[in-house]
Amino acid sequence: MRERHASQAARQAREFESFVAGAGGRLLHTATLLTAEAPDDNPRARRLLTVSLAHTYASWDRLRGEDPYDRTRRYLATRFAHGAWYRYGVLGIGRRARAHPASALAVLTAQERLILVLRLYEGVAEEQAASLLGLPVERVHAICDRATATLLHPPRSPAPAVAEAKVAPS
Repeated sequence: MRERHASQAARQAREFESFVAGAGGRLLHTATLLTAEAPDDNPRARRLLTVSLAHTYASWDRLRGEDPYDRTRRYLATRFAHGAWYRYGVLGIGRRARAHPASALAVLTAQERLILVLRLYEGVAEEQAASLLGLPVERVHAICDRATATLLHPPRSPAPAVAEAKVAPS
């Protein structure tokens, strides 16, 4: 009995390691996009991914044919959403989270980033994203459109101050 448990645990560990080796890089990139951190300096994204992978590993033997990548991505997205809601209230609507200034996604709110990353980078359908976030499909569509427009046409920065030129007396 004990040997069978040990062999099942070893098999489960090998399967999970194989999954992480194949999907870990993409999931880290997704987490980095969500947190809008620099790819080479992303501690929040790494923590988010670690917690998500731990959750997937804990339920690995209960997946029963469910896609582990989809399970991990859903947990990653909901964990990010809950964290953003907790820190900034209602997914940071109208507030910008700490983001790397060089990140193109830094101009978006946490909710806009989440929906944009799910829809455009991960290819999640509007209906699935709406269900995952508990929003109407029309709202997800509108937020995605607004976020895309913001990225394509970023807000202008204030014009630089013009120094007055001294005019020489004639």
